Amino acid sequence: MIKINLTKAKDICHKIRRQERAKEFAPLDEVIAKRIPGQPFDEVEAKRQFIRDKYAAIQSSIDAAADADQLHVILKSLG
Repeated sequence: MIKINLTKAKDICHKIRRQERAKEFAPLDEVIAKRIPGQPFDEVEAKRQFIRDKYAAIQSSIDAAADADQLHVILKSLG
């Protein structure tokens, strides 16, 4: 029987979560960085906050996972 180290598995899930979050942030970060006139910065920031909230919930789910099967379900929802 294979024994899974849950702490390490959670660390791996968090790494994947951060990578996925960065992918979603990238186009919005570009708009913010370029400071293009006429861009609705309030809308961009609202989208960024939505992404933060979404991934904060995923982070909580990872932390609360009791076993590898729950982590697997969470990872499937990311990709």
